[in-house]
Amino acid sequence: MSDQPKLEEQALSEALKLGLSSQLDEAENIGVRIETDLLKVVQGKVDFVVVEGQGLTIQENIRLESVELHTNQISINPLSALLGNIKLDQPVDTTARIVLTEADINQALNSDYVKSNLPPVELDVEGKRVTIALDFPLEMRLQSVGKIHFSGAISISEVGETRSVTFAAVACPRTDTQPILLETFCCAPGQGVSIPFMIVLLSKVQELVRQPYFQLEGVSLQIKTMQVEPGSLTVEAQIHVNQIPNL
Repeated sequence: MSDQPKLEEQALSEALKLGLSSQLDEAENIGVRIETDLLKVVQGKVDFVVVEGQGLTIQENIRLESVELHTNQISINPLSALLGNIKLDQPVDTTARIVLTEADINQALNSDYVKSNLPPVELDVEGKRVTIALDFPLEMRLQSVGKIHFSGAISISEVGETRSVTFAAVACPRTDTQPILLETFCCAPGQGVSIPFMIVLLSKVQELVRQPYFQLEGVSLQIKTMQVEPGSLTVEAQIHVNQIPNL
């Protein structure tokens, strides 16, 4: 039996590739593999889809070094798919492996897209309302195995007064056996914060990192593991897609 893809698989693969490419700002390379047959294509059914890409830019200044997606039993609108417009008829569960370089992460961290999605946060510190906001630029460094070094500044506003505090932190990423761990957190000399404030802040950070899913335009993403190597971060995740987002 031939291992060559059937004509209908080739046609739909090329159509999906075209549809995905049209939604990306840039793609150095992208490939789509599909398993289906002619009857299933007419019905809009696909047994599985594998998408592999390198150098994908999904938003201005947000670049992914490589992406590998696997999904089973996808249901799409066949006519729109053949025209390069991907529309899901039913939600899809996908596994993903994403590699980001240190340079790509820092470019994304300081992009307008990320800034607009990181609003100020209000905290209750011993009955007083305190507002914190990240000051840009931020920097993440991946210098050693299993360590994420993060540095930046936050603005702290309370009782009509605002001050900036520069900080540096080291974290150990999520694995199969442990959550994200904060190894160190320190402020610049002369810019310390109170212990009650730090307790509330770390509690808020813990709440955020323990969220089971992150939502983005009809997509729910759950991070399973994060692997840090010098200069790169590999993320394995489970993704629930209600509709292909407008990237």
